[in-house]
Amino acid sequence: MRIGRIFGIDIYFNLWFIALLGLFFVAGVLEKGLIVFAVVLFHEFAHTIAARFYGVRVIDIEILPFGGVARVGSEVSITPAKEIAVALAGPFSNLLLIGIALGLKNYGLWSEDLGPFFIQTNLMLAIFNLLPALPLDGGRIFRALLAGQVGMSQATYIAAKTGQVMAVLIACLGIIGVMIGFNGLDVVIISMFVFYSATREKSIAPYLFIRHLAQKNEELAQAGVLPAEHLVAREDITLREVVKLFVPQRFHLITLVDGQMNYLGQVTEVQVINALFNHGMEYGLGALINREK
Repeated sequence: MRIGRIFGIDIYFNLWFIALLGLFFVAGVLEKGLIVFAVVLFHEFAHTIAARFYGVRVIDIEILPFGGVARVGSEVSITPAKEIAVALAGPFSNLLLIGIALGLKNYGLWSEDLGPFFIQTNLMLAIFNLLPALPLDGGRIFRALLAGQVGMSQATYIAAKTGQVMAVLIACLGIIGVMIGFNGLDVVIISMFVFYSATREKSIAPYLFIRHLAQKNEELAQAGVLPAEHLVAREDITLREVVKLFVPQRFHLITLVDGQMNYLGQVTEVQVINALFNHGMEYGLGALINREK
């Protein structure tokens, strides 16, 4: 549900977050719900400021029970290092708010009722979002670190799968809390949403991979120079099998050999990516070289 527009960015409430505010209202502590909303919004705008610093356009922000999601445009290729910086901006903003709150407490500007809740909300949001599981900030950091080793597609799958596993573990802890008399129902609800979001991240991994490939040609143009990554492949494999090994911030050179391991030629990642978009994933790698018969 769209609730407004701030600095040219549309702000949306996820239905689960609306339900969470409803629980605060029913419990008679709506002011605490508004604190959660303000903290989450500040967290997301920290991501937005960091993204804009790197030239990434933010389209809208969706407020979720455990944080939010800033949807960005695809015009600018973002490196793993920049993605890590953007992801860290959110938790860092929560630590900043904690520091400001403690400073105000020293000057007597403090509410004994809402002050501790404000600090607790920021601390929990920062710690929870640093868990290495998509769609959390920690998951994006985890994916960025993995991408340099296994490629963007596989890194997204692993980080999303980790998110699903962690969601199940968190749900179990919440259920145990309910069984022994602690209030763990909210933890169970949040874990369900994390599982749903992680599943969605995993389902859109192919789209993110295609977008990553589309932006791959921009990396060398932006950086000016990139380390080379050398691959050796048989001529009979498909483009799908090659591009899944492409990692960010590397320029790939592929040497082709025949069945007897004889050298046939070399192609670049640009040739491979262009052929993929022109002919599809199952196009043969060997068709990219001109070989004398």
